[in-house]
Amino acid sequence: MDEQQIQDNTPIFQRIKDYLLAQIAAGQWKEGDVIPSEQALVKQFGVSRMTVNRAVRELTAEQVLTRRQGSGTYVAQQKYQATLLEIKSIADEVRARGHAHRSSLQLLEQTKAAELMVKQFELPPGHVLFHSVIVHFENGVPIQVEDRWVNPLCAPDYMSQDFAAITPNEYLMAAAPLQGATYSIEALSPPRDIADMLAIDTRQPCLVLKRQTRSGGQVASIATMWHPGHRYQFAGSFN
Repeated sequence: MDEQQIQDNTPIFQRIKDYLLAQIAAGQWKEGDVIPSEQALVKQFGVSRMTVNRAVRELTAEQVLTRRQGSGTYVAQQKYQATLLEIKSIADEVRARGHAHRSSLQLLEQTKAAELMVKQFELPPGHVLFHSVIVHFENGVPIQVEDRWVNPLCAPDYMSQDFAAITPNEYLMAAAPLQGATYSIEALSPPRDIADMLAIDTRQPCLVLKRQTRSGGQVASIATMWHPGHRYQFAGSFN
């Protein structure tokens, strides 16, 4: 392949980046795998070392690849992102990256919540709440355990939803339009059941997002969302 023979307007370094990204996305190279050397890519694409180096350097800066001195270039561990500026369905976040989302329902119950929980909902003692626990996956990798309590007064049909087809967030945004939200983030070690659902060790820290949403003047939902710290990050920007 000769640089002069490229017929489209895509720079050759970008074509090399796209090729490397496609191989990773297709699972040809997984996290921790070494990719072909720059010299091998020079030979494969018939381009200069400088061109290949730019492609690899940019993917390294974008945290797709990682370089180890004297060892080679490897596929970096992915950090899946979630925005904090607006409340989105995690399914939308995943699909926006061109990845596949699926979920696994672990628990769905109607129960009398503990006194502290009903206080947080500003409800009288003994009030019934809906409770769900769902694991969300991105390309088959567990990236979030969503432990959610829901006010039946705001979302009476919560228990009848198919959470394999719709996320709790998607249902609640329609059933209980968002009026306001508060949240906090902290790093915590997961309990054993959370660690098992995320396929991590209990010694690996999690990023834990706790969020309370309001609708119609009432607390609609309180969710605790556990994310493996080594493969997840929160991000946002202001214009």
